[in-house]
Amino acid sequence: MDFQLTDEQKELQETARKFARAELMDLSREMEEKGMPLPKSMRKRYAEMGFLGVNLPEIYGGLGLGHLEALLILEQFAMISPAVAWPIFESATGPVRTIEHFASDSIKARIIPQVVQGEAIVAVSMSEPSAGTALTDLKTAARIEGDEIVVTGQKRWCSGGGHSDFYIVYCRFDNEPGAKGIGAILVEKERKGISFGRPERLMGFRGIPSADIYLDEVRVPKDNVIVPKSGFSKLMSAFSLERCGNATMGLGIAAAALEEATAYAQDREQFGKPIVDFQAIQMKLAEMAMKVEAARLLIYRAAVNAAQGLPSILDSSLAKCFSNEMVVEVASKGLQIMGGYGYSQEYRMEQRVRDSYAWGIAGGTIDVQKTNIASVLVGRRFNQRG
Repeated sequence: MDFQLTDEQKELQETARKFARAELMDLSREMEEKGMPLPKSMRKRYAEMGFLGVNLPEIYGGLGLGHLEALLILEQFAMISPAVAWPIFESATGPVRTIEHFASDSIKARIIPQVVQGEAIVAVSMSEPSAGTALTDLKTAARIEGDEIVVTGQKRWCSGGGHSDFYIVYCRFDNEPGAKGIGAILVEKERKGISFGRPERLMGFRGIPSADIYLDEVRVPKDNVIVPKSGFSKLMSAFSLERCGNATMGLGIAAAALEEATAYAQDREQFGKPIVDFQAIQMKLAEMAMKVEAARLLIYRAAVNAAQGLPSILDSSLAKCFSNEMVVEVASKGLQIMGGYGYSQEYRMEQRVRDSYAWGIAGGTIDVQKTNIASVLVGRRFNQRG
């Protein structure tokens, strides 16, 4: 058991850190203020640096490295803002990995190289007005007509909605109830019958587009099936890696809060000395550091144990749940240390507090993760409908 990064991993981490801080600080503020997504020109820069294909197979243009390497890069970008990290999150741990693990070879060959080259964005479309945590209640219907699949329904809380080029749409085949009827298909943005609602205005997540999706008799080829019906458990297994990405986004926010609060406490003087000399500030900084390091170790363990596969439910749920609670606490302590300056939009701390709450909602709530953990501990699943 080795807790040290290799020289190659350290070099990759430092490359990401230097790029993010040199290229993205000002852009991230503009994205936050205007609510605009990462410009395609910058996404192409990511691609040129290899950031969009770190743990994707070399056959599709990726670097073929491990999940840990991808998460090391993701953390450095998330320290700047979730919005600038989002394309890496989606390619390294999100819907692109669902395609890589479960889609046909033809879909992989068509989609993944475009993502790695910065030419396309893939989003996952799961939730609905009446199906969030209770995802098996989803109503979006898919029926097969000859060589086509016809999809009708409404999706909600789609990060990338209206902006992404491809959507992995969870749907119910043949009106079959429960999890057995659920599968996923690929829907291209330009398909006739697909439209989008107004952009969501959220507390945080600014610069990450989100909108409802309306599917009105949208027709796609049968070859666009990623996971057929009865494949709900497969789709959920892909979320083990996304949970690690989610946890890393929170880790990046918290690590940045700790870094800024530590620097501020040494510069800010009150009563004739730096406030870091006061024990109350020392306690806060120490508590922040403990939580950040604990979250980092849980995430790294999940990634290393998974190797090139998917992390276990237990490892990924522990990492996500701890990180989700940790980032809110750490960002809030950072704001308190900075006082009025932390509350001011002239600094980044107030944004970190707003962004910190998103991760315990997105990708499975904190309570869902705790249920997952308890299920593994007792060796059985719990019936939430009983």
